[in-house]
Amino acid sequence: MKRSVLAAALGLALSMGTASAQAFERSIMTGGPQGTYIKIGRDIAALGAECGLTLNVVESAGSLENFVGVRNRRNTQFGIVQSDVLEYLKTFEANDPEVQKAVKGVRIMFPLYNEEIHVLARKEIAGVKDLAGKKVAVGKKDSGTFLTATLVMDILQVKAGERVDINPDEALPKLLSGEIDAFFYVAGAPASLFSGNTIDKAKFHLLPITEAPLLATYTPSRIEAGTYSFQDEPVDLVAVKAVMMTYDYDVKRNAYHRDSCKTVADFSSLIIGGLDTLKATGHPKWKTVDLTALPPGWQVGVCVKAGMALDYKPACKPQASAATGATDDSNEEYLNLLKQRLKP
Repeated sequence: MKRSVLAAALGLALSMGTASAQAFERSIMTGGPQGTYIKIGRDIAALGAECGLTLNVVESAGSLENFVGVRNRRNTQFGIVQSDVLEYLKTFEANDPEVQKAVKGVRIMFPLYNEEIHVLARKEIAGVKDLAGKKVAVGKKDSGTFLTATLVMDILQVKAGERVDINPDEALPKLLSGEIDAFFYVAGAPASLFSGNTIDKAKFHLLPITEAPLLATYTPSRIEAGTYSFQDEPVDLVAVKAVMMTYDYDVKRNAYHRDSCKTVADFSSLIIGGLDTLKATGHPKWKTVDLTALPPGWQVGVCVKAGMALDYKPACKPQASAATGATDDSNEEYLNLLKQRLKP
């Protein structure tokens, strides 16, 4: 990934200041209205509603805006972020004070599911390398799709004729009308953007993505036949992990930090306790969630682990407790708590 791409995004991160004092709220930053992130956010909000806790589900451009929101946006305790974004932030962090400032205090909430890298293209385009010289939509610049598209094409040394910085929901009609040749979309399948019968399978298809150089960063995956109405055959491609992020609030600092830490602990407990419900009634991607798949280099938040304790009671029940304790740089405590909470 080019450093210039991150520089633009982190300029946004460091310019977003926090708002002045206002009523306390709970929020999760997700993605576009037709994406998987927003549905995952609504599932989590539904758990909170059963407990009497309101969680605002905020639309966004995607991963980088969400990361920035968790770091700098007031009343925003959660954001869903792609793991390749996290990996490359860590890559630049060691030698870049700007990146160090942008990531300070941001922590793992939970690893979630794999998101498939969809590339919908005209039928005559056989693979990603055939995008050379073509007009390709790559997502808006503060989105995870943009960063992934940039990285994938850079790794494979594919030079598009023109990269169009628009969101996937804007790109689809442009592809159907012939204004562009293909577009990238990182989303957990099935993605609702591709639902319905508007995509003609005689004219468009999902590109296979199986090139070996990508496997150092991405995970092999498959979208099974019939997942989308235009897709008769399975498609092998690669995926990136979606991760729910939060912030390490300091309960000794002020009331806002105490309330936010309590919110993180409450939803940590609710998600662990409600995982079976989420798998049964939430988005299909909940069935594939692996809470042990922690991305390397990132620590789980103190407030998260407080809510995972066996004796923790969320605010909707008696004897709610505040999260306290010193930071543990190891994720061993998280994994041990996870085993206790999920044991048969």
